[in-house]
Amino acid sequence: MNLQVILEPSDEGGFTVTVPALPGCISEGESRDEALNNIREAIELYLEPVEDDMIFSPEAQVFEIAV
Repeated sequence: MNLQVILEPSDEGGFTVTVPALPGCISEGESRDEALNNIREAIELYLEPVEDDMIFSPEAQVFEIAV
């Protein structure tokens, strides 16, 4: 999976990285490489299924919607 990330210099030094497609997915690093490595980890954690999210009521139905 490829995601676009935005790398910006931080006012305090280092870099801040955000992922527009994943609201709230943000990370930082002292160098560009560190910031990009950190955002990779943040993306993996963001996309990792949470066990609680897999519990549905008996009435739940799953649908796929094309957009």
